[in-house]
Amino acid sequence: MALYALNLFDLADNDLYHEYSRRSPDAVKKHGGRIVALGRLGEALDVGGPGVEPRQVMILMEWLSQEAFDAFLEDPENADLHPLRRDGTRNYLWWTYERIEDLRPLFGQGSGGGR
Repeated sequence: MALYALNLFDLADNDLYHEYSRRSPDAVKKHGGRIVALGRLGEALDVGGPGVEPRQVMILMEWLSQEAFDAFLEDPENADLHPLRRDGTRNYLWWTYERIEDLRPLFGQGSGGGR
């Protein structure tokens, strides 16, 4: 089942993420990942409460499965790649989401009707 990884972050004051962005597409593709969307902060519509700051950059990735995502993270060929991401960003938030067809199961309803 597909897995989505949402990345929200600010760029650090160095060139490390630039290096990461040059190298990561091949590493991601090797493990069945793809970029679904890239975004730069436009307007913060609802920041979710006090102390929550919007981030400059959003990247949404799709992976074939949790196993594919884990393989990307654990690949020894990427050992020097992941520190570029970590050290080239600030305020990094990274969540994974399983693909679902609709929200009804989260509300305790089956997918077979009702509103």
